[in-house]
Amino acid sequence: MKNPPILPSKILLIDDNRDGLLVRRSLLEELGYRVEIADNSEEGLKLFEADSFGIVVADYKMPRINGVELIQRIRRVNPNIRVILLSGFVDPLGLTEENTGADIVIAKSSHEPAHLVRSVKRLMTRATPRKPPAAQSGAARVRAKGR
Repeated sequence: MKNPPILPSKILLIDDNRDGLLVRRSLLEELGYRVEIADNSEEGLKLFEADSFGIVVADYKMPRINGVELIQRIRRVNPNIRVILLSGFVDPLGLTEENTGADIVIAKSSHEPAHLVRSVKRLMTRATPRKPPAAQSGAARVRAKGR
């Protein structure tokens, strides 16, 4: 028997690439998820603080506030929120779950849609809280590399 999704099942997508946002939203809505989108980190933070989400999916490379900084700010509001970080620079920047604070890091590639769907399903049904956020030193290293 499958575990029911953990409520709320709403997903917040944050990316400065509007086309990527719309494609991901369509993909996740086809699976029955409710999806809100934000095209920058500041808007994403405002939506996150004003509503309740089961998962946040954020891009790494965005103006002003990158994905790692965004994760840190989101975790201050809700330390147990499930976060997926997307990036086209996973390997060159050495982005991992440990040094970004994300639950899952996904490389933007032709395989991204399948990885995203699988990751969202896994995180929505996970009953236990996430591990404590990554050490500040690891997140600071990634933040410095991304500038």
